[in-house]
Amino acid sequence: MNDKELERYGRHILLPEVDYEGQQKLLNAHVVIVGVGGLGSPAALYLASSGIKKLTICDFDKVDLSNLQRQIIYNEENLNEKKVIAAKNNLLKINSNIDIQTIDQKLNEFELEELLNNGVDVLLDCSDNFHTRYIINKVSFKTSTPLVSGSAIRMQGQLCVFDFRFKEKIGCYECIFPNNNVDEELRCADHGILAPVVGIIGTMQALEAIKLILNINNMQSKFLLFDGNQNEWKVIKYHKDKECKICSASSI
Repeated sequence: MNDKELERYGRHILLPEVDYEGQQKLLNAHVVIVGVGGLGSPAALYLASSGIKKLTICDFDKVDLSNLQRQIIYNEENLNEKKVIAAKNNLLKINSNIDIQTIDQKLNEFELEELLNNGVDVLLDCSDNFHTRYIINKVSFKTSTPLVSGSAIRMQGQLCVFDFRFKEKIGCYECIFPNNNVDEELRCADHGILAPVVGIIGTMQALEAIKLILNINNMQSKFLLFDGNQNEWKVIKYHKDKECKICSASSI
């Protein structure tokens, strides 16, 4: 770590949970973010500013005016630009020393597995639909990639961490939300979202990703529900579903 890095990340290094060694882990880490919208925006900003060496950001959409209410990585100059390109350029203005890879398409199961097998430390699911979440959960489990899953709608948010490095002991996303051919999707465009709510959940995703990299105590086997109306958190403990088609003993 050079003198500029020591100065830039000095407030991290002062923390006993991080220290010099921990910051070096962050400087060597690779994090994948699927979805650079309301959740992915604050997550990417904090991971970049924290010194994550390599960020791979995946999104297939373009920036439109309605995004600017909550997707804080973008500004008015980015309208009609591809999200991954605009996000990359804005992230590099914060930290020009990191490597940002962009994927401007929907990844299928095979493509995501290929990506995760290429030295990824943590995957952040910042997507906005169940179909993508189920694919991410399945592939993360298969590749033993730690997963931080977040979602938000209206004035509520959800957060869960699955450290699949220890997948024999823990459950997965489908243990909490079984995939029973769910057709109904809750989308911000249809139901609305209060802007700071996605900021809270996305920032928490960045925090949990950093904790996974540093091997700091994480919220394993806990499902967090955030109520923005009352500004309250509810913690729900869950267990591995013995019948889960993804993570049960018969499927491992």
